[in-house]
Amino acid sequence: MTEPVPTIETGVAAGVPYVLRGPSTPGSDAPAVVAWHLLDAPRTPEAFAAALPLAGFDGWRVYLGLPMSGARSLQPEEIARRVVADPFLEVHDPLNTQAVAEFPAAWDHLRAVHGVGSGPVGLLGGSAGGGVAGAVALSGAVDVAALVLVNALVSARAAQPILEQLLGRPYTWSPAAETAADRMDLVARAPEFGDTPVRLIVGADDHPDAIIAPARELAAALPAGDLVEIPGLAHPLADEPGLAPAPQWELTREVDRLASEWLTRHLA
Repeated sequence: MTEPVPTIETGVAAGVPYVLRGPSTPGSDAPAVVAWHLLDAPRTPEAFAAALPLAGFDGWRVYLGLPMSGARSLQPEEIARRVVADPFLEVHDPLNTQAVAEFPAAWDHLRAVHGVGSGPVGLLGGSAGGGVAGAVALSGAVDVAALVLVNALVSARAAQPILEQLLGRPYTWSPAAETAADRMDLVARAPEFGDTPVRLIVGADDHPDAIIAPARELAAALPAGDLVEIPGLAHPLADEPGLAPAPQWELTREVDRLASEWLTRHLA
């Protein structure tokens, strides 16, 4: 295992916590990658930056915090209330919606303060953060030159077994939930990615129905899709509790290599 790479700067961009690392030769025209963490470990920008430092990518690396997590975590009682009420409509949908909505202002802040973003831009996300990265790519908020999704939630409906595990009972899709699931269904929306190069990296030990099968479907549906399955890797990418930087796993070093290679290839 390797020790985490030191961060260059941390801050808050238009209300969004971030960790920023720069290229070997800082400049506004250097390529940039924006990344969103998991809700499992690593579940903060700092922890995600340690797990996937993009060591093989020479450019700006911005790790944004998700709503309702990390520095913006809800109280445990409120989280429990939302999960019992509806873990999809009360947690995953608003998290995804808010993260996509707050990105443009955060990006403008980073460009103004740090000079990031004149070069090509790639996106990276893990689990729920992967769903956000895909949704931001489809939002048109920034021109995306490449995308990497790691153990990503690319189909809300496929995650029904996980929702039911949280609830302890069958999950019923209300009309509002159906609408939200349609919006978050990156498999059904695959044509909207056009020719954007998308690499999906999944752990071979992750959930077969919620994560692996949808990733295979999405990769097959994309003109420039690529799928890599990592033997021995489950869903998390770091040790619990996943809040602070931690030593990188051997398996996540391979994920980092694959992500860095894809982003370097398409952003250079």
